Amino acid sequence: MNYYDMNTQEVLSQLDTSMNGLTGGEAESRLSRYGKNEITEQKKKGVLRVFAEQFADLLVIILIISALVSVFTDNIESAIVIICVITMNAVLGTVQHFKAEKSLEALKSMSSPTAKVMRDNNIHIVNASDVTVGDIVLVEQGDIVCADGRLVSCASLQVNESSLTGESNGIDKFTEMLTGEKIPLGDRKNMVYTGSLVTAGRGMFVVTAVGMDTELGKIAGLINKAERKKTPLQHSLDKFSKQLSIAIPVLCLIVMILYIVRGTPVLDSLMFAVALAVAAIPEALSSIVTIALAIGTRKMAEQNAVIKDLKAVEGLGCVSVICSDKTGTLTQNKMTVRQVYLNGKEQNADASACNADSALLVRAMALCNDAAYSDGNAIGDPTETALSDYIGVPVYEKIRSDYPRVSEIPFDSERKLMSTCHIVDGKRTMFTKGATDNLLSRLVSVCDNGTVRSITDDDKSKIALANEHFSGQGMRVLAFAYKLSENEAADTEDNYIFIGLAAMTDPPRPESKAAVADCIRAGIKPVMITGDHKVTASAIAREIGIMRDGDISLDGVQLDEMTDEELDSVIEKVSVYARVSPDNKIRIVERWQNKGKVVAMTGDGVNDAPALKKADVGVAMGITGTQVSKDAASMILTDDNFATIIKSVANGRAIYANIKNAVKFLLSGNLAAIIAVLCTAIPGLPTPFTAVQLLFINLLTDSLPAIAISMEKADKSLLSQKPRNTGVSFLTKAMSLGIVTGGVLIAAAVMTAYFIGSAVSAELGCAMAFSTLCISRLFHGFNCRSDKSIFKVGLTSNRFSLLAFLAGIIFLVLAVFVPGVSGLFSAQLMNIGYFGISLAIGFVPTLIIQLIRIIREARRK
Repeated sequence: MNYYDMNTQEVLSQLDTSMNGLTGGEAESRLSRYGKNEITEQKKKGVLRVFAEQFADLLVIILIISALVSVFTDNIESAIVIICVITMNAVLGTVQHFKAEKSLEALKSMSSPTAKVMRDNNIHIVNASDVTVGDIVLVEQGDIVCADGRLVSCASLQVNESSLTGESNGIDKFTEMLTGEKIPLGDRKNMVYTGSLVTAGRGMFVVTAVGMDTELGKIAGLINKAERKKTPLQHSLDKFSKQLSIAIPVLCLIVMILYIVRGTPVLDSLMFAVALAVAAIPEALSSIVTIALAIGTRKMAEQNAVIKDLKAVEGLGCVSVICSDKTGTLTQNKMTVRQVYLNGKEQNADASACNADSALLVRAMALCNDAAYSDGNAIGDPTETALSDYIGVPVYEKIRSDYPRVSEIPFDSERKLMSTCHIVDGKRTMFTKGATDNLLSRLVSVCDNGTVRSITDDDKSKIALANEHFSGQGMRVLAFAYKLSENEAADTEDNYIFIGLAAMTDPPRPESKAAVADCIRAGIKPVMITGDHKVTASAIAREIGIMRDGDISLDGVQLDEMTDEELDSVIEKVSVYARVSPDNKIRIVERWQNKGKVVAMTGDGVNDAPALKKADVGVAMGITGTQVSKDAASMILTDDNFATIIKSVANGRAIYANIKNAVKFLLSGNLAAIIAVLCTAIPGLPTPFTAVQLLFINLLTDSLPAIAISMEKADKSLLSQKPRNTGVSFLTKAMSLGIVTGGVLIAAAVMTAYFIGSAVSAELGCAMAFSTLCISRLFHGFNCRSDKSIFKVGLTSNRFSLLAFLAGIIFLVLAVFVPGVSGLFSAQLMNIGYFGISLAIGFVPTLIIQLIRIIREARRK
C-alpha cells in the first residue's frame, strides 16, 4: 500500500492510530501480529556440512577410491599422499565459503538500537526491535531512522538516504501528500526509511512497515534469494571434470579387465588400474587454479582492486557488460560549480572566478552559505561546499570574516530560499540564494556590468532560459540576489537586485572518458545505473561517452511498466537507467545474463547489494561503499574508480590465458603418462610407474612449472580483443591439438627411455621412464608459457619458470640418487650416465615443438 499519496489523517486512520501514539497494550498486540522490527536471515550451513560438500566432486571421489585401494594393497604411502592433497583442498574451500557470507550481519548493524516513540500520550525510549506498525516515532538530527514511515510533522527535516538510493545528497522532507501512483523511492519526500540518517531538523512519523517488510528488509530478502553465479571458468572446469570422471573409470576398467584376462591377480590388476587413474587425474589442477587466481589478486590489489572471491578474477576476463553506478565511480562525488550566468551571458566557471564583474557574485556565494572547514575538510551541504570550493577556501573565509552575519532567514523546503544579512560598507545588506523560479518573481532590478538598473521582461526571459539550459544539462542551478535593508524590520525576501546564476554538478573523473573508451574498445558495453534523475545521468553519460547516438535512457517507473520481452528488445540500446529500485537492478542484470552476457555490477549502497550478489562479478566501492555492499560483492575498489575496473578486466583476461596454458601443461603431461601406461599394459610389459611416483610427478615436478606459467606477463593486445564467448568449450580445438601433440611427443620420449633401460633390467627401464617423464614435463613448461616460440616470449622474461625448472630437477635428483628419498617414492637408484641419457631424451619433445613454432613464425613473416 502507498502511504505517500494519502494525507496525514487518512494515513493515521488507515493504520488505526493517532498523534498520541499507541497504547502499551496495543503495541504488544501489534508486536505479536507484525513480529519484531528486525532483519532476519536464512539458516546457514555448519562448518562440517560445508567441509563435507567439498568432497562432493567425482574426481575427488575417484581419488578417495584410489586411496582406499592403496590401503588394501599395502601402499600406505600412496594413500597418505592422496588423502593429504584432497583434505588440503577441502580446507581451502571451507575457509573461502565462510569468508563470503556476511551481508545480512552488516544489514542488521545498520538498524537503530533505540527509538523515541509516543505511547499513551507520552514519549518513551524503547528498543528499535520493539517499534511496531502504527507507532509515532520522533527523530532529530543525528538519529538513524528505525522503521519505514509516513511523516506527520517536520521542521527543516533533511534525511540522507544514500544507503538505499545511492545518492549522497540530503533530501528535504515535508508532510504534504504526493500525487502519482508510481513515485520512485528517492522522490517520496513525505516518507522515511529504515537505516537512513537524519542530517538536519526534526520530525515525527507514523510507522508503516517494520522488519522484513521495510525497504531494507526487502533488500535483505533479495540478498537471501540472489544466488552467486558460477564464473565461466567454473562452468568449464565442472564440465571438464564430468567428462574426465566418465572417461577415467571406463579406461581403468578396460585395462583392469585386460590384466585379469591375461592372468594377473585381481589385486595387482586393481592396483594397476589405480595407478592409471592417478596418472589421468590432474590432482594439482584445483590448487594451480587457486594459486593462479591468488597471484592475480595480489597484482590487482596493487592497482586498487581488492578481490574477495578468487574466482571473480577470472570472471572479470570475460565481462561483456559493466553496469556502473554514477556517483563517485564515474564522477568525483563532489558537487562543483561548472558554469555561471553573469551580465546576461553564460560563462565558463573557471574563467569567471578571475573576472572583476563576478566580485559581487563571489561575495554572495560566500556570505549566504553555512559551509565550514575543519583540518582542511569541508563540512556542510554539498551544494554549499561546492560554492566555497569554487571561491577558494582562503578567500571564502576572509569574506566571511570581513562581513560577519547579523541575522538570517534559514532555508526551508517550501520557500526554497536562504537569506543572510551583513554590514557591507556600512550598509545593512541582505544576500539571498535559492531556486531560480522562486526568486525570479521577487526581482525588481538587475546588476549589469557593475551598474544597477530596473529589470525588464527580456532580462527575466534570459534568466529563465539560462536556468532551463543549465537544468537541461543535468546541473543544479542556484540564483543569487541582494538588497539594501535599512533595518531588521525591512529584512523581507522581496525587491531584490539580481546578481547571477551558478550551475553545478558532480563532474566526471578526469580518467573516466578514457576508461569508457577502453571499455568499448575491449568489446564491453558500459551501462550507467543510478538513483539520480534521468536528465542529470544522461548528461554525464553523454559527456564521458557511455551514451552515444541512438542510445536511450529509462527510469525506474518506465522499467516497471515494461515486460521482459519489451526490455529484451531494447536492452542493448539502453545506456542509462535512472531512479531505479533494487528490484530493477536485479532485473537488468538478469536480462543481460539471459542474453548470455557476463555482467559486472558496481555499487556502494545497501540497495545495490542484491544486484552485486546476482551479477557475475559484483564490484563494491571501498571509500563510499556501505559494509553491506562490500560483503555482497566479490571485488572492492579502494579508489572507487571506474578506470580501475577496466585495468582489472585486462588482468582477468591475462589470468584466464595463463590458467588455460597451465591446464594445457598439466593435461599434456598426464596424457603422456596414460599413453605410456597403456603401451606397457597391452603387450603385458612391467608397469613403468607406481601410483605414488605419478603423484610425485603431478604434485611436485608439475605444480611448480604450472605456477610459473600462471605468473606469465600479460599480452599488451588483450584489451583490443573482444570478450571471449563463454559458450565455447574450455578445451578448444587448438588447445586439444596442443595437448595431444605434447602428450604424444612426451610419451614417445618416455617409451624410448623405457626400452633403453629395459635392455639392461626391468628396474632400470622403469627408473629411466620415470626420470624421462619428469624431465620432459619440466621442459614442456617452457612450451606452455605461450603459443609463441621461446625466442619471441623470451627465456628469461619469466624468471619463475627458470626457478621452477631448477627446483623440479632438484626434486628428481633427490628421488633417484638419495636412497632414503628414492625408497619413499618407490624409485630405482640410477647412475649419472643413465640419468644423462634420460635428460637428453626428455629434451627432444621441447626441441621439436620449438622448431615447429620457429618455422611457423618465419612463414608468417
